[in-house]
Amino acid sequence: SSGINAEWPLRPGSNIPIILQSALVSNIYFLSQILSSKFAGNVFVNLIGTWAESGYQRYPIGGLCYYLSPPETIGHIITDPIHAIIYIIFMLGSCAFLSKTWIDVSGSSAKDVARQLRDQQMLMRGHREKSMVHELNRYIPTAAAFGGLCIGALSVLADFLGAIGSGTGILLAVTIIYQYFEIFVKEQSEMGGMSTLFF
Repeated sequence: SSGINAEWPLRPGSNIPIILQSALVSNIYFLSQILSSKFAGNVFVNLIGTWAESGYQRYPIGGLCYYLSPPETIGHIITDPIHAIIYIIFMLGSCAFLSKTWIDVSGSSAKDVARQLRDQQMLMRGHREKSMVHELNRYIPTAAAFGGLCIGALSVLADFLGAIGSGTGILLAVTIIYQYFEIFVKEQSEMGGMSTLFF
């Protein structure tokens, strides 16, 4: 018998990977600053990061932390292109990796989606239950990695353009506002449309 055709939204994108990436970098900075203040001049500590002070703020001027920090201006990108290239590769790679990893942890992997479809007695056209996981594995990890790559690229672009605040902060603000907007629209559609807002 022919069933009802329905679309299943593939939405592995989330702001969690950028939060994890930001936390990772913050922890590396924190560890580097502590080691730098305790063991200044040590070769291994300098490889992690060397720091300079400007008023009450410290900023990396060498080591791993320097290359994980965004270039401050377009002039910095031109004078030190290796810094910019390493930063771009790190941001894009880490966001893609964390996004792909997050779908396994958060219950959005191919096995989880196949189980959700099976629980709702839904099947993919032309696929049995066992082959569904294999077919979903072709799309979900790729979509997650690409989504993470795009989030990383947006963050890098915002950092390079000198946006007010960090690129990561802007992305978090926009994605959180958009999620609330989606919840709001869903609730309104369940209550009878947008007209209930005004009347």
